Amino acid sequence: MTNAERLKVLTGDITAQEVDAIVNAANTSLLGGGGVDGAIHSAAGPGLLEECRSLGGCGYGEAKATAGYELPARHVIHTVGPVYGQHQGQEPGILAACYRNSLALAEELDASSIAFPSISTGVYGYPKKEAAGIAVETLREYFQAHPDSRLADVRLVAFSEADAQIISACLL
Repeated sequence: MTNAERLKVLTGDITAQEVDAIVNAANTSLLGGGGVDGAIHSAAGPGLLEECRSLGGCGYGEAKATAGYELPARHVIHTVGPVYGQHQGQEPGILAACYRNSLALAEELDASSIAFPSISTGVYGYPKKEAAGIAVETLREYFQAHPDSRLADVRLVAFSEADAQIISACLL
């Protein structure tokens, strides 16, 4: 399967994606927050927060999984992106690790479909064009290194049409 067949850019609400796993752009506590994180916690219901409390938080670039609860997705993969300008120049590597570790965890969960938000581009301030380039490059590298991956449907879900265009330009 080629990357062009596998990778899709969509505009919409990530909480409405009917996939095996959605990725949550979480904070280190995993206990909810604003933006995508708040929307996912709200849509999933109180069971998500309860399970997240048992995980002991999550480090930058790491990923942890929970059930999807009231979401159409079976799983939520929580990953903590870098706060732009706060990691001594290590932001690109941390952001790439978010995507790689989320994909690897999705594989462990036997997922064939996954939806990503634009990690770190909200309150964490990562420039959208730069973040989109890192996301697309990391996804391409992952599937080149894992040609037999079961992940056949990888969605990059943008909140706005303008953000979708930024991501789409990186796919060209």
